[in-house]
Amino acid sequence: MGKKQLEKMLTIKDLPLESRPRERLIHNGSEQLSSAELIAIILRVGSSKRTALGVAEDLLSIFGDIHLLAQAPIEEILNCYGVGVTKAVQLKAAFELGRRLLTISPVNLPVIKSPADIFNLLNLNFQDLDREYFKVVHLNTKNQVIKIETTAIGILNSTPVHPREVFKTAIRISSASIILTHNHPSGDPSPSKDDIVLTDRLCESGKILGIAVLDHLIFGKGCYLSLKEAGYLN
Repeated sequence: MGKKQLEKMLTIKDLPLESRPRERLIHNGSEQLSSAELIAIILRVGSSKRTALGVAEDLLSIFGDIHLLAQAPIEEILNCYGVGVTKAVQLKAAFELGRRLLTISPVNLPVIKSPADIFNLLNLNFQDLDREYFKVVHLNTKNQVIKIETTAIGILNSTPVHPREVFKTAIRISSASIILTHNHPSGDPSPSKDDIVLTDRLCESGKILGIAVLDHLIFGKGCYLSLKEAGYLN
């Protein structure tokens, strides 16, 4: 069988399970996927010569980046090999939903008044996880939530949480302040020495950048601990 015939037969199902975009989203979360992988999930299938992931990569290469692709007229998207009317419409619909989400009125955004508000907001996301997930809650000047982002997955002492990753998005979206959160799979929210050292480091980084770290919540099994309430934050 020739090389061209093999290329025509290749599909995402030929990839190992852990490399398939849909399975990676289920197990690792959407934040961990590249733009090409997310687009591939929307496209669902590729062409006779390219997988959905291959078509997605081609689209990003042709238009330059995700922003230019989102702004492209449907006629230009249709000119790309492997993209028919159905795929082009799916892409435009997904981008439009994202645009509308970004334009939601601030009055509809959750307001954080206490650690309990953060617990109620994220508790379901943190339950029954077998690894530590480190999430950053971004707030505006009215303490309204403008973004929740997963910045690290794993064990804190083996997957360091770097200030650069924590504050990169905060700078980009002009967060007024942030709240740090992570879970303890053991179910005990008591802070470790690493938790306290990390919190101090991120608080100092926030002071330099002018972005306040308001609190750090550790989620246990149906409970939480606020490092601010426990006296670890000044």
